[in-house]
Amino acid sequence: MNDDKLILWCWYMVAFFWLINAFANKRTIQRQSFASRLPYVVLFWLAFWLLFGSTSHRSHHLGLVVLPHSTAMAGLGLVLTVLGLLLAIWARVTLGGNWSGTVTFKEDHELIVRGPYALVRHPIYTALLLMFLGTALAIGTVGALAGVPVLFLSFWIKFRQEEALMTEHFGDQYRDYMKRVKALIPFVF
Repeated sequence: MNDDKLILWCWYMVAFFWLINAFANKRTIQRQSFASRLPYVVLFWLAFWLLFGSTSHRSHHLGLVVLPHSTAMAGLGLVLTVLGLLLAIWARVTLGGNWSGTVTFKEDHELIVRGPYALVRHPIYTALLLMFLGTALAIGTVGALAGVPVLFLSFWIKFRQEEALMTEHFGDQYRDYMKRVKALIPFVF
């Protein structure tokens, strides 16, 4: 199996893992409005279209290949994607029933600060960004690479909303956590 197919299988695995674990969540007691969700959802799907959909339009500028299709680039892309997959699964398992695809507060919600959450506050976003970057490097098109900052912006909007909700419910405990642990990149950002 070549690197492109392995990368695609990583995406299938993360989607399958999310699907089977989506039913093991705690009951939601507070959920953000559709209007507040819309900006990051639109950017999220735009990023994925840029990553995967724009590549089918080779005659379009977004489909223009700007990175070499080399063994080294494919290998780097695969390594980043696999690392992202492993981090995503570790973070999702650690978060347990507190997870939601939208900004929510759950019944008996816990502030998770162990495992990957001791390294970054939003390890699932870090993981998906790693997977996305790895895939974009392997694809090497303008569209795929342009999708990386679009996805980052989507996650930035969403994690700001999540942090406001967590601060509302956990107060100083969450503010202290924010001071100790960076948002997406350990010790950096």
